[in-house]
Amino acid sequence: MHRPRRRYDLRSEELNAQIDALVASARGEFGPRDDASAEYARQMIVTALRFLRDDPSDGDFKLVNAAIKELRHALRVFAPYEAVRKVSAFGSARTQPGTPDWLQAERFAEAMVRSGWMVITGAGGGIMQAAQGGAGREASFGVNIRLPFEQQANEVIAGDAKLVNFRYFFTRKVSFVRHSHAIALFPGGFGTHDEGFEALTLIQTGKSEMLPVVFVDAPGGDYWKDWQSYVEEHLLGRRLISPDDMALFRVTDSVDEAVAEITRFYRNYHSSRYVGDRLVLRVHEAPSASALAALSAEFAGVLVGGAIEASGPLPEEAGDAPGLARLVLRFDRRSTGRLRRLIDRINEITPRADAAARAAAHQIVEADLPESAEREEAE
Repeated sequence: MHRPRRRYDLRSEELNAQIDALVASARGEFGPRDDASAEYARQMIVTALRFLRDDPSDGDFKLVNAAIKELRHALRVFAPYEAVRKVSAFGSARTQPGTPDWLQAERFAEAMVRSGWMVITGAGGGIMQAAQGGAGREASFGVNIRLPFEQQANEVIAGDAKLVNFRYFFTRKVSFVRHSHAIALFPGGFGTHDEGFEALTLIQTGKSEMLPVVFVDAPGGDYWKDWQSYVEEHLLGRRLISPDDMALFRVTDSVDEAVAEITRFYRNYHSSRYVGDRLVLRVHEAPSASALAALSAEFAGVLVGGAIEASGPLPEEAGDAPGLARLVLRFDRRSTGRLRRLIDRINEITPRADAAARAAAHQIVEADLPESAEREEAE
């Protein structure tokens, strides 16, 4: 009797059996893997063979192959530091050492590392080098893009095991988004604006988890202040964004304010995910019943029926962050700006009594990368 055909199967039962045997053998060779991981691996093999069946050009094959290898390599490099929060810093590669913008980026990175964070940059010169110099080599990641000009890895991160070289912008951007818990933007050109608007777009549309985004000017500077005026006049003024979308970012010329904006966001809030149509907010300390009732009333306009309820981990979360409390709600996904305001309110009304203990959990620790990961290039 033939088994029922799965969604990701080839037409050939013989090939399907060979794939199943290969995955089973790999599980035994590489150590225990859960059933979900094995199934994803099987589906990736099926997809690769279907791609072969499609008879793409060599260029298409090269693109897909390189993208997978780049993403895998980046995930391996970041994996030992998964428990440490990271801020991505963007800005011009042309900013000169000692200028106000350079010094501001350097001071910002120093302050974030003192708060227990690590710093990710594009690994180039200018603002990127300033931020990595402030963070120091041990607390820095570099995600470098190979360009014919203007983008060699800076001396702070060059040769480090935490430097990843990318051929494609899109795989590099995936790595930035995947591993960032906050984004800081300093004055820059097209690339900086691209990163800023893309981050805001991903957050606004719910394609990225909510995270703080700060635009940092030099003291007394007006680069991002003028940008904000443009956004208010031409985007908000023409109703191309909603007033609540303005809560998705902050413009400041103060390093202290930029750091506070980021660290306050994680004062009580930890992370979130959707389980079906329910949004699950993971928090260190759940608000009281009366505080939850007040929050439900305050944000009733964006709740899709019901109230905000306290909960333990849901069965669908499969043991993810088991020590955290949960707030469960049905949320209007078109109201992302209001979600940011809700998280801010949760952080305000539930002080973190054990902040020192939790901060210690995010301190940078020595992590030994596998020798093969230290020098492996995603070729």
